[in-house]
Amino acid sequence: MGETEKLEKAPKTSWFTGLKTEFKKIIWPDQKTLTRQTTAVIVISIVAGAIIALMDRAIQYGVDYIVGFTL
Repeated sequence: MGETEKLEKAPKTSWFTGLKTEFKKIIWPDQKTLTRQTTAVIVISIVAGAIIALMDRAIQYGVDYIVGFTL
């Protein structure tokens, strides 16, 4: 258990060289895909906002009714 292996370390490269290598691995979407995904995000955000606003109004109406009813 006391023996340790001496592992060779990978040669150190510049941080910018590593960054450049990683950027080469990125697969950027084409304009059609990007437009379609952006549109989907905007539409879903608007629909979710509308649902939240409707639920907020309904809950507020219910709370106002209960508070007004008990007084």
